Amino acid sequence: MSPDRAVLRRALDRGEREGGSVEFKERLTEELHLSEGRLESLAAQLRHRVLSGDGEATYVVGVTDDGGLAGISPAEFSESMDVLSLLAEEAGAHIEEVKTWGVDGVSENGSTASDGIVGVATVSEGSVLADDDHIVVGTAGHVDHGKSTLVGSLVTGDADDGEGGTRGFLDVQPHEVERGLSADLSYGVYGFDDDGEPIRMDNPHRKDDRARVVEASDRLVSFVDTVGHEPWLRTTIRGLVGQKLDYGLLTVAADDGVTETTREHLGILLATDLPTIVAITKTDLVDEERVAEVERDVEQALREVDKTPLRVERHGVDTAIDEISETVVPVVTTSAVTKEGLDDLDEMFEALPKTAGEVGDFRMYVDRTYNVQGVGAVASGTIKSGEVEAGDELLLGPMQDGSFREVEVRSIEMHYHRVDEAKAGRIVGIALKGVREQDIERGMVLLPADADPSPVREFEAEVMVLNHPTRIGDGYEPVVHLETVSEAAAFYPEGGQLLPGDAGKARVRFKFRSYLVEEGQKFVFREGSSKGVGTVTDTDPAE
Repeated sequence: MSPDRAVLRRALDRGEREGGSVEFKERLTEELHLSEGRLESLAAQLRHRVLSGDGEATYVVGVTDDGGLAGISPAEFSESMDVLSLLAEEAGAHIEEVKTWGVDGVSENGSTASDGIVGVATVSEGSVLADDDHIVVGTAGHVDHGKSTLVGSLVTGDADDGEGGTRGFLDVQPHEVERGLSADLSYGVYGFDDDGEPIRMDNPHRKDDRARVVEASDRLVSFVDTVGHEPWLRTTIRGLVGQKLDYGLLTVAADDGVTETTREHLGILLATDLPTIVAITKTDLVDEERVAEVERDVEQALREVDKTPLRVERHGVDTAIDEISETVVPVVTTSAVTKEGLDDLDEMFEALPKTAGEVGDFRMYVDRTYNVQGVGAVASGTIKSGEVEAGDELLLGPMQDGSFREVEVRSIEMHYHRVDEAKAGRIVGIALKGVREQDIERGMVLLPADADPSPVREFEAEVMVLNHPTRIGDGYEPVVHLETVSEAAAFYPEGGQLLPGDAGKARVRFKFRSYLVEEGQKFVFREGSSKGVGTVTDTDPAE
């Protein structure tokens, strides 16, 4: 028996008894268990179980009254969790964690099935996390410049071993750990209590440890850790453009200095008007003279793009917090090995105000999709505007034909912690009813059910060419990165051409399909060594 399945066995062995904290349920349905009279009695039962368990109850779903493994279909289990969540809310509690296992069970039509589910839901005292103070920081930097290691040390409070040990907390795939580089975005989180003291993770690989940090923190700091290796620059662009970040954190290794990749990442951060901090890393590997040299190079690179560097060591953390902006860039020297500068970053992240998050109706561009047994399709991303609640009816799309599909929010998670609602700027996973995971694609958007979206195949934009070997003429096809959209598009410059350094108007037409595009959205376009930035000015250009 696996350790995970032992959780189920322990719950079954404890059994359902008077005065105990364990409750057996074969299935919960909205029609029966949320009916008038039943809801109140079941909520009272749940409160009793929670009190009996000193603030925690265990609900075993998919079993008979005597603990036999009945198994229910994934759809039935998902409905049961929806009902249990409402009962918990009524009782002043929340679902902390759900674990499921497959058993031989019965399908919805009554036939024997091999995909039956039994699950254990841990219900904890107290309301679900209030979604209050939360900033999102996007990291960037050349490969091996200590970006992930720095974040790993921040979220755990541990010093690095000099071999990038703490960066492993952010890697998901074994081959990424082995090679020491990642090919996709990864995420980290830590927080602060109401006294401003850090709340860090003991083991970031454990979902319940991340959930603990989210639950215990009065202020959260989420990191979107991007890819430093040149072949995956488009993934880095996706992380910086599509995640609705509050701040950027650019790393420059003291032993290597400013590189072309450093300049490219800096350009992307600043082109999107993202307030940015530069962390000079690995200061333990070089002498003070070399650190000072790299500081001067960083300052020069910032001045070349009309930004004002502010050395935190010289001017102080409070000044950096007050002055950071689209034009002023704090520069802090750090070492994940000695922990130099980490206290300064803690102070900044604890006090910096939220900058992202737009007013208006709910909107979230999909970045990732996955399927959870017993829950179904999940779309994850960063909420662009508005807020969303469990039970909300939404639109998802555009589909390949330009249409939008009606879906319902089953549940919402933020760093593996279930929440009832989430606001603009939060990184969330939204479980959806009414759609299969394979039908959801990156670049789609979730909107309120009463929205009237108009997908866009072609739009007009103000663009600036940052680098190109020759001229950009009609039909030039780079990849456009807008929100979470990454799609080839044809450019048609006003006047027929654009040269390196030029700024001007251009029509942009997606090559394969339409997306939801809005005026004012910023984007990055890139093809080989060519790159540029733009702002959408008209989503219905006249012919």
